[in-house]
Amino acid sequence: MLLELQHLEKSFGGDEVLRDITAGLERGERVGLVGANGTGKTTLLRLICEQDLPDGGDVVLSPGATVGYLEQSGGLDPGETVWQAMRHAFDPALAAMTEQEALQRQLVGAAPAAAQDLTARIAACTAVIDAQDAYNMDTQIKKVLSGMAFPAGEWEKRTGVLSGGEQTRLRLARLLLSRPDLLVLDEPTNHLDLTTMEWLEAYLQNYRGAVLVVSHDRYFLDAVCTRIWELRAHTLAQYRGNYAAYLPLRQAADERRRKQHDADVVKAAKLQDYVDRNLVRASTTKMAQSRRKQLEKLEITAAPPADPGALDFRFRYDIDPYEEVVLIKDLCIRLGARTLLENLTHTVRRGERLVIAGPNGAGKSTLLQVLDGKRRPTAGSVRLGSGAKAGVFVQQQAARPGRVLDAIWDQYPRMTELEVRSHLARFGFCGEEVFKACAALSGGERARLRFAELALERPNLLFLDEPTNHLDIYMRESLTNALTDFGGTLLLVTHDRYLMQALGCPILYLADGTATLYRDLAALRARDTAPTPPRGAAPAKESRAPYGKEERRRRAEVRARLKAVETEIEDLGAHIVELENELSDPALLRDYRLVQEKSDELEDSRFHQQELFDEWERLLTEQEGFDAGN
Repeated sequence: MLLELQHLEKSFGGDEVLRDITAGLERGERVGLVGANGTGKTTLLRLICEQDLPDGGDVVLSPGATVGYLEQSGGLDPGETVWQAMRHAFDPALAAMTEQEALQRQLVGAAPAAAQDLTARIAACTAVIDAQDAYNMDTQIKKVLSGMAFPAGEWEKRTGVLSGGEQTRLRLARLLLSRPDLLVLDEPTNHLDLTTMEWLEAYLQNYRGAVLVVSHDRYFLDAVCTRIWELRAHTLAQYRGNYAAYLPLRQAADERRRKQHDADVVKAAKLQDYVDRNLVRASTTKMAQSRRKQLEKLEITAAPPADPGALDFRFRYDIDPYEEVVLIKDLCIRLGARTLLENLTHTVRRGERLVIAGPNGAGKSTLLQVLDGKRRPTAGSVRLGSGAKAGVFVQQQAARPGRVLDAIWDQYPRMTELEVRSHLARFGFCGEEVFKACAALSGGERARLRFAELALERPNLLFLDEPTNHLDIYMRESLTNALTDFGGTLLLVTHDRYLMQALGCPILYLADGTATLYRDLAALRARDTAPTPPRGAAPAKESRAPYGKEERRRRAEVRARLKAVETEIEDLGAHIVELENELSDPALLRDYRLVQEKSDELEDSRFHQQELFDEWERLLTEQEGFDAGN
């Protein structure tokens, strides 16, 4: 057992957070920790990582095991470069290398007794270095940085100038390099784009250590996890399988518990009734006393706690707009010298849904702001059709004055207090929560309050920028149901693949200043069919670029590099076959160190081979573009 939680207890002031938490985690397991916001998930992670102390119970980690913890923020030196920050993952190995060099110098001319001790210490240093494969640290750093969407041109950038999303990705990349026995991740997919999330999923699926992850991304939980821990009502329940398997198992467990609770209550009532009717009768007093003893010993099974995700709300509207709701013509968006979008023409019709996706920084939120009228385009036009009534959800909800109740009541003074409170309850604000100050709301609570406002605004056109950010997994489910049921027109920016899949709508993918329309999430992920041109786009005009000196030079460079890459691919392919044959040799399997070296070399060769294939495709596309211009 790698990790054992033994009867953990934790409270803050008079508020109980965790009660009798008992669980275990084996090496190689990948566990998803789920629960509503505020149930204590981050608290439990901090206890496991010894960043906080429990009020009772113990956290037992296997001797010698290491833990790596990805918090939701912090941990980078703003004065260091991206590359320097990544090298910190190898600090133990770098220290061992320095010590090893010093010991080797001392070994020269040392007495036999001292030499034996020095040799043992050198071997200990070697073990630390080998454990992190530190002699290949540069290759490992490049591989992980590439996977986490840090191109080589950004490796010398200071971490202090990175965006919040980039800092999250860098902290995660550094943690992955340290390869701890237990990887503890708190919301690792926050701020990750689709490509990076898919890379992370593949990495964690093949991770040799154990993984404990808090996530509200059910697509991620389904892809990565082999077990689910659920925190609910201060206690922890365990389920085998991924998130999709956990849902019916939890429902069945709740149903069994509810039936047992009802049966216990009925039995207790019958025993009590018999005692009440017969205790004073001489002929049945002994039987009544026996029943009373049974009643005293009877333990009534607790009813299952209320489902935290049982929110049922919908977005309705009053008037249908005309057929063409959002008309985009020759739209160009530039920020300074950077082009975010060039010549987009597309029409969104009544009742249609369109997801805007793409890498971080591609301009998705900027495009949505242009579409909803908050920002002017550089060129081209955006027009809303007749009868369109827009409702807007921004990614970062600003703090506002007053109470939650006032946020609705001030806008709709004709509603009674009962009506306002009933409406807020549909969005999870119950009881005294309606009197909570808006300034004290969490990100998820602010988002829920904005959805409550949108439901009352009754728009027939919704512009939503990352609507599932900050929401727990249960509220995400409720929002997904509401948007799927929405009969109006929907344009949203999101990285939530479960929401994309549920909507089943086209996806406008922004990258490098161009917009490509894919049929749905499956087509976007496969990239195996020709993308659909945005609706309303004019046919591309044939044009021929001038065939001058600069183009001739570039053509020659492309041809030469294509030939060199093809040769490299051929040579590397032969080397990979040779390594695979060596690893199939039974004689090699007796030397585990050599097997490890050959396996690592094979992995690096395959990674480099994929890089060469990608470069070959880019060069071939460029060459075909030159040929098409002739």
